[in-house]
Amino acid sequence: MIYVFFANGFEEIEALSPVDLLRRSGKEVQTVGIGSKLITGSHGITIQTDITDSEIVLGKELEMIVLPGGMPGTLHLEKSETVQTAIDFCAERNIFIAAICAAPSILGHKGLLQGRKAIAYPGFETQLAGAEISEHSVQQDGFIITAQGAGAAVPFGLKLAEVLTSAEKSQKLADAICYPEH
Repeated sequence: MIYVFFANGFEEIEALSPVDLLRRSGKEVQTVGIGSKLITGSHGITIQTDITDSEIVLGKELEMIVLPGGMPGTLHLEKSETVQTAIDFCAERNIFIAAICAAPSILGHKGLLQGRKAIAYPGFETQLAGAEISEHSVQQDGFIITAQGAGAAVPFGLKLAEVLTSAEKSQKLADAICYPEH
């Protein structure tokens, strides 16, 4: 199971691209609304999520959590007790945590990027406490995957598919969507 968290003010491309690509790769993904099933993104697009944050189950089936960026979505995610608990659960068990744009700042504030390579939206690097700032738009360091912003949403989603399936399957997915640079 993969949980992708949606909070009001999320960046639509950063949330939906990974959901789409992970589902295309055959993974079970549930979109999780913080406080409601109807969540409105930073560009006025309202999404109905699969479940709310009160319905998630953290257990052995969990393969990954995904934190989209956007403002004020990232701030709402960081304030969520459910999101914080999910991050802690994953960190304690080396379960994949993926964050894009401003959302890697949440991991930085928790000290999870200390000594790791990471990337975030330009201007948020100071929020990645102790991280070595990557020059790549998508960066994996162990069980943590970070990405720079909306323009990196497709390669971010392909990277998530790769780590949960295989490089070959991710490449086939990139070919299927005519993504030129994978």
